[in-house]
Formats: sequence, structure tokens, C-alpha cells
Amino acid sequence: MNSIVIGAGFGGIAAALRLKAKNHRVTLIEKHPDLGGRARVFKKNGFIYDGGPTVITAPYLIDELFELFKKNPKDYIELSPLKVWYQFIFEDNFKFNYSGNEIEMKKQIEEINKEDVEGYEKLVSFTKKIFDKGFTELADVPFDKPFVMMQQLPALLKLKSYKSVYSLVSSYVKNEKLRRILSMHPLLVGGNPFTTTSIYGLILYLEKKWGIHYSMGGTGNIINGLEKLMNEVGIEIIKGREVKKIILDSKKITGVQLDNQQNINGNYVICNADPTIVYEKLLNENENNSLWFRWKKNRMEYSMGLFVYYFGTKKVYDHIEHHTIKFGNKYKEHLDDIFNNKKLNNDISYYLHRPSATDKSMAPEGHDCFYVLVPVPNNQSNIDWKIEGENMKNLVVDKMEKDLMPNLKNNIVEDFYLTPDYFEKELNTKYGSGFSIQPKFSQSAYFRFHNKSEIYDGLYFVGAGTHPGAGVPGVLSSAKVLDKII
Repeated sequence: MNSIVIGAGFGGIAAALRLKAKNHRVTLIEKHPDLGGRARVFKKNGFIYDGGPTVITAPYLIDELFELFKKNPKDYIELSPLKVWYQFIFEDNFKFNYSGNEIEMKKQIEEINKEDVEGYEKLVSFTKKIFDKGFTELADVPFDKPFVMMQQLPALLKLKSYKSVYSLVSSYVKNEKLRRILSMHPLLVGGNPFTTTSIYGLILYLEKKWGIHYSMGGTGNIINGLEKLMNEVGIEIIKGREVKKIILDSKKITGVQLDNQQNINGNYVICNADPTIVYEKLLNENENNSLWFRWKKNRMEYSMGLFVYYFGTKKVYDHIEHHTIKFGNKYKEHLDDIFNNKKLNNDISYYLHRPSATDKSMAPEGHDCFYVLVPVPNNQSNIDWKIEGENMKNLVVDKMEKDLMPNLKNNIVEDFYLTPDYFEKELNTKYGSGFSIQPKFSQSAYFRFHNKSEIYDGLYFVGAGTHPGAGVPGVLSSAKVLDKII
């Protein structure tokens, strides 16, 4: 069997390896000169910046890819567990160190609100039930038939999947600061905590089960390790070529055409690209798609966009943790502006990543390496990022200098930023969304784009836009779904 994988993000790489383990002849095609997709790496003047995912959870999903070929993952990658997972900082400068140390966690919660210790314990217990069902049981189950969804509905309703993550957390915890801390996880996969189904509360427990890890040398080193493995097992990798068309014989996939007019034949085409873009740009959708499918595609709501500012400093900011989440004054109102009103707001919250807190190799000696990620509206907003990009950069630097990093402006020696335009143009995401479609209940499992195309024979999907969703565990699990349906 000949299989073609389009896109070399984590999902595409995992799909290529899983198909190779089934003795398929596999060709992996990546438009960029390097692999990784959202997990690409940028190197500038001795600084190494991970392009995207930096929080590594459920490391066994990465290990499995090496073990398929009886290889030892430790020969390829080095994962280091973090003690403090996130430091949360509020506008009043209150700090909370979020970790797997339950004694420390409860001690900090007690200092905020004694009554919430019991609520926190009950919440963790409930998220374990969601995790057992939503992740352990269903994350790698194909949801391509309605009866599969119907079978699961009673259990999902019992787990209060009709509630939002914020609503679920609020039913256990009363303090607003704790509610924010314990409900922020949907933002890691592109969802609004006020509308994301509480099924995604499982991320809270998933972190507790395996901890949060950092890949020494950056997340890009995981991609390097997987690329080495792919070369060893005989996967053909084509870089710097973009698929412009998926070739059909009636509704059967027969191969792909590249931007240099080269045709590659295949029995299966697996897309790690955004499903909407695949249907709209690589296939003649109007000729073949049913009215029902067009309605399903057009009703989808997309995740927020991301503004990501990468910078290196000549000063080492030792007091900054590896992962910092800084909340602005407003929470719900700010998220409303991002997801619903599609407008920018100066009262931003942001995530600051400092890999050099754990790994000195990411920056030149005596320097520090960072990126700061700000959720912003996706490109349905019509924001002109050629103008607003520089404004946002200045706002973020001002905020960080005031909140966390004294004299920052004078210490920055290297910087650049990416906006939703990068995600739309370079990563081919619909509306420049950071995480494809939002993880609402009406867009989960059967209601997402199926891993096996609803329209074309031989077309499959992995990655953020299909089941089970975004995030490294989600996209790696999507390749496990593929394992069951091919």
C-alpha cells in the first residue's frame, strides 16, 4: 500500500510512522524546508525558539512511536519533568505556583480560601472520571458513525458535558482567582473556558497523571528525534514542496500533485492540514460535497488567533519560572472580545515561556530566551496585523516590563513576532486560527471533521481539526485513531 501524508506536524509524523509500522510505503510531504508544523524551530543569533507547543504531557504517546520499531526513546530524545508547572500571576501581583505537589497546592488554596480545599479535591476527583472516559477510553476511538456517538451520549451527559469548563470548576470552587487557574486549560487547545465543553476538564487530570515535561534542546528536538527515526525506517520525506491538488478518480483518491507539477500516486492520502483548507483548496468541493456536508463545514467556529513575540535578553531573569501565565484584570470580558466580538483589548492576559530556566543551551551564555503568547481574535476580525502587530508588540513589552521584568526594553537584543497572518499563510489554517476549530460540545467527537473523510474514499485526517482535537496529546491520539481505521 502506498500512503501519502501531507504536513509534518506532530500528527502527520505520528501518522507516517504508524502506517510504516503496518508495512505501508510512506511518503511524507512538507511545504517548509523543515519539519514540525506548529512545532517548527527558529534559530537567531545563538537563541533557539520553539515555534509552538512547549508543554509536553502524556509523554508515553511520544514513546510509543519509537517503541513501534523496538527503539528506545531515550536514544533519541530527553524529556525532563518540571517541578513548577505554571506560575500564575494576577494584576494585584498575587502569585500561585501550580504543580503536581498536592500538599503545596492545597496549602496555597487554603491561604486563598479554606473552603475551596475540599472543592478542589472534589473537582480533581471528578476530572479523573472525565479523563477515564474522555481520554483513556475515547481519545483513540473513531467517531465516524452516528451510533458510536449515540452510545456515548448517556455517559457524556452524566459527566456534565453540557456544562462549560468554567461552569464545572465554579460548581466546586468559589474563589475567582482559583476559578481562573483551574479553568484555563481549554486555552491550551484553542477553546474559551466559558464555552468549551467540560469534557476538556480532563486536561487538568491528564497533567496530574503524567506531569508536565520539557524536551531538552526544545520541543524541536522531539521533531529531530522523530525525523531521525523516520529516516532509519525508510519513510520518504519531501521538504520544500507544497501539495496543490489531491487527485481524484470520481470520489476515489489516487494521489497528489505538487507545486512543481509532479504527481505522486497513493492508495491513501492522510492530511495533517486544516480539514477546511483541504476541502476548499485541494479538492473541488462544490462538485462533490453534499449540501449537508457543506452546512457542517460552514457552521464550524474556529479557535482564537495567536500573537507570539519571541525575544532574547542580555540579562538573565532568574526569578521567571519556565512557564508563567499572567492574567489581566478582566477574564470573561476579555475572552468575549477575543472569541465573540473579534476585537483587540489592551487588558491582555499572556503566557510567557522561558526555556532557558531549564535548559541553558537555548540562549548564548549570560543571556535568556523567551516567547510570549497572547490570545487574540482570529482573522475573521479583519484586523490589519501589518499595523497592529507592532502595536501589540509594544503593549506586550510594556506590560512585561511593568509586571515581571524590570528594564526589559533595554535588555532585549533579539526579537521578532508572528501574528494570525503567519498561521493563515504559512501554516494554512482557516482564518489564521491557532488551533483549528473550537473544542465546543457541538464540535467534538462525531461533530468534528471525521478522521476518515465523509466524502472521499482514501482520504483521512490527523491533527488539530479532527478527533480528538488540538494539543500534542490530541494530535498524537488522532494518529492512533488512524491506526484503527486503515
